Amino acid sequence: MAGETNLSVLIKDMTPVLHPGEYVFTTTTVPIPINEDSIISKFKEAEGTTLVIERQKADALGLTYDYVASWITLNIHSSLDAVGLTALFSNELAKHQISCNVIAAYYHDHIFVHKNDAQKAIKVLRALSKTPLQN
Repeated sequence: MAGETNLSVLIKDMTPVLHPGEYVFTTTTVPIPINEDSIISKFKEAEGTTLVIERQKADALGLTYDYVASWITLNIHSSLDAVGLTALFSNELAKHQISCNVIAAYYHDHIFVHKNDAQKAIKVLRALSKTPLQN
């Protein structure tokens, strides 16, 4: 199944789920001794490789970071071809002064918000899912 593309369905049926724990974005230019299963996300850029991992694991490895996040998954299988989902929820979060860092994976969209904004972000996303889209 390729996932849902209808924006109205995506918003109505998205179920934001807050993962326990704290997560950080860190970067490295050299390989680090970390089990691949410990990595939430990995992205290679020209300047270095960004890792999203649990804060405890970053601390244990002596990695530096300056942003501690909470991780929210939208539990609807969104298509990578879906248009407007990220724009809609990121704009809604922005209206409430919540920054978000989004990772679109094959099945779901994952949102990282500052740890102090996690509960507020969940409330905003749940309210958004109950609001009919204006066409």
